[in-house]
Amino acid sequence: MKKIILVAGLLVIILLFFVFDLGQYLTLDYIKSQQQVIDQYYAENRVLTLVGYFVLYVVITGASLPGATVLTLAGGAIFGLFTGLLLISFASTIGASIAFLVSRYLFRESVQSRFGSSLKSINDGIDRDGPFYLFALRLVPAFPFFVINLVMGLTRLRLWTFFWVSQVGMLAGTAVYVNAGTQLAQIESASGIFSTGIILSFVLLAMLPFIAKKAIVLLAARKALQGFDKPDQFDTNLVVIGAGAAGLVTSYIAAAVKARVTLIEKHKMGGDCLNYGCVPSKAILRSAKLLSHVARSREFGIHSASAEFDFGEVMERVQQVIRDIEPHDSIERYSGLGVDVVQGEARITSPWTVEVNGTTIRSRNIVVATGGRPFVPPIEGLDRIDYYTSDTLWEMRKKPGKMVVLGGGPIGCELTQAFTRLGVQVTQIEMLPRLLLREDVEISTLVQDKFVAEGVEVLTGHAAKRFFRRDGQNYVVAEAESGSVEIEFDALIVAVGRAARTEGFGLEEMGVQLRPNRTIEVNEYLQTNIPTIYACGDVTGPYQFTHVAAHQGWYTSVNSLFGLIKRFKVDYSVIPWATFTEPEIARVGLNETDATEQGVAYEVTRYGIDDLDRAIADSEAHGFVKVLTVPGKDRILGVTIVGEHAGDLIAEYVLAMRHGLGLNKVLGTIHIYPTLAEANKYAAGEWKRAHAPERLLGWVAKFHRWRLGS
Repeated sequence: MKKIILVAGLLVIILLFFVFDLGQYLTLDYIKSQQQVIDQYYAENRVLTLVGYFVLYVVITGASLPGATVLTLAGGAIFGLFTGLLLISFASTIGASIAFLVSRYLFRESVQSRFGSSLKSINDGIDRDGPFYLFALRLVPAFPFFVINLVMGLTRLRLWTFFWVSQVGMLAGTAVYVNAGTQLAQIESASGIFSTGIILSFVLLAMLPFIAKKAIVLLAARKALQGFDKPDQFDTNLVVIGAGAAGLVTSYIAAAVKARVTLIEKHKMGGDCLNYGCVPSKAILRSAKLLSHVARSREFGIHSASAEFDFGEVMERVQQVIRDIEPHDSIERYSGLGVDVVQGEARITSPWTVEVNGTTIRSRNIVVATGGRPFVPPIEGLDRIDYYTSDTLWEMRKKPGKMVVLGGGPIGCELTQAFTRLGVQVTQIEMLPRLLLREDVEISTLVQDKFVAEGVEVLTGHAAKRFFRRDGQNYVVAEAESGSVEIEFDALIVAVGRAARTEGFGLEEMGVQLRPNRTIEVNEYLQTNIPTIYACGDVTGPYQFTHVAAHQGWYTSVNSLFGLIKRFKVDYSVIPWATFTEPEIARVGLNETDATEQGVAYEVTRYGIDDLDRAIADSEAHGFVKVLTVPGKDRILGVTIVGEHAGDLIAEYVLAMRHGLGLNKVLGTIHIYPTLAEANKYAAGEWKRAHAPERLLGWVAKFHRWRLGS
C-alpha cells in the first residue's frame, strides 16, 4: 500500500508538471524575462523566496523532473554566488537523496530479483569503490544528474555515503553554474556554459580519487618492501612453494611461457588431492560401489551374487591407485617440462628470496601454494583418543567394527557411505540441522534417506562435546536439543573441514596479511599485500576444490610473470563441484537456496532421470536435473544434477553458462541415444514445453485446419 501511495504521489506531481506545462516557467528565456520581477519580490520577501526556491529545487530534483539546470542559473542570478551556492548545493543533494531513496524503495527489490546475479559484481564494486565512482560521476557534467540518482538507488551504496559524496562531488559543477547565473543576461544557452577546457578539467578532477587510490596502493607496496635489500640479479623468475594442484599448474604455465621456475615441495608431489583427498577417496568409493552392486544383484536379473574381500587389500588398492597416478605429478615429468623441482622445506626470507636446504634462491616473484590440512576441533578428550583425518585415514588396514564420522559435509558423507558399504557400522554426527548444508533441502533429505536405508545412523543437530574411554572402549558424547547420547566406537574420522597451511615458512615474519579464517588475504589478482608474493589454492580459498586451485594457478602464473604489462582478475563466475556419494550430486551456479538468500528471481525446470531410457536400462533410474533460469528467459542461473555420473553430466551446463548459451542451445544439440547425457537435453525440452508460444501455435493450428479444407 505504501508503494502504491508513493507511486500515485509521484504520478500526480509528474502529471501536474506536464498537463499544466509548468516546464515553460523553467526555461532560460522565461527566467531572463522575469528577472526584474523576481529580484523585486526577493527584495521584499527574502525568507519566503529562499524557502520557496529551496523547496521547489528539492521537488524538481527529487521527482527527477527537467529544469534543475535552469533553476541553478536562476539561483545565481537571484541570490548571488555565495548564497546561491550554499542554497543550491544542499537543495540538490537533498533532492538527489530523495530520488535515490525512491528508486531504492520502488525498484531495487524487483531489479535485484530479476538481475541479482548480474548486479552482484556491481554491488561488490560499489562496496569496494562506491564513493570513488560516485565522486567521479558527480564531477563529470556529461553524466545526467537524475540518472545517477536512480541507478545508485539500485545498488548497496549507503544513503549517508551517497549524500556526502554527492554534496562534495557536485559542489564544483554547481559553482560553475551558479557563477554563470550571476551573469544571466549574457547567457544564450545553458549548454554553452561548460567549455571544452572546463569539461576536460572536471574529467581530470574526477580521475583524482582513482589516481590517489592507485598511489596509495603503490605507496603501500613500496612500504611493504622497505627494509629488504632487492637483489641485483635473480636466479629464477618464479619460485612456487607447494606441489599440489595450484602449485603444479602455476609451475607448468610458467615453464610453458619459457620462464625460469623453481618448484619446492617438502613432502609428496601432487599434494593433498593425489595423496590424501580426491584420488584415494574415489578409489575407495569405487570398491564400495562394486559391493553395493553385488548387494543389488536381483535388480540386474541375477538371482544371487556374493563378494569376498579383505579390508586391508581394499585399502592397499587405494595406495596402488595413488602409485599409478603419481607419474602424472612426478618430479621427472615436471623436470621434463622445464621446471626446476626441489625437495625440501621452504622459508621465505625476503620479498625476493626463499631459503631451501641451506640455499637461498633469488626470485622475481614468489607463489605460495601450500594448500590446507584437516581441521581438528578443540573438543574435550579428543587429544586422548586415537583418531583419523583425511591425511592419516589411508594408513588403516584393519576393518573397524564401529566407526564414528564427525562431519556432514562432502568429505564426511563420501567416507560415511564408503565404509558402510565395506561392512563397517557407521554413525555420522553433524552439528548442523542437515547434511550437505550448501545443497537444497530436498537433496540433503535424499542423501540422508539413502544413508539410513544402507544402515548408517545419522545424527544431525548433534554436537560432539566430549570424548572418553571406559572399560577399554572409546565413547563420544553428542548433545542435541532433545538431550545427549553416548556412542561407542572403534575408529573415529574427523572430517569437519580444512584449515590453510600458513605457518612455518616465513609468512608471519614477512607481514603477509591473513584473513580471520587464517587464509592468506589476496586481491583480485591473487596478489598479497607484499607485491612480489602471490597465493593460490586452498591456502587462500575461497573454494577448496582441486579444479579451482588449478584455475587459480593460471592467474598467479600469468599475473606474477606479466603483471607489469597486463594483469587478469581471477574469474569465479562459473564454478562447478560434485559430491561423489550415491546418489552423486553436481552443482554449478545458483541453487534454490542460494537464489532465495540472494533475492534472485528464478524459474525452476525439472526433469526426472527415472524417465530416462538409459537410466532405466542401467537400473539407475533415480535422480533429477534441476535448472534455474531467469523468469521468462532461457538464460541459465544454475544447475543441480542428482544421479548416476552427475559430475560428468554437469560439464555441458558449465560450458553453456561460461559462454552465455541458454537452454534453447542445449535443446538444439544432438545427444547420443541411449546415454545419460540425454537428461540434459530433456531438461531443456521441459523448459521449452513450459514456454511454448501458445498464441502462435493457435494460429498454426488454424493454418493446418485450413490446409485440410475445414
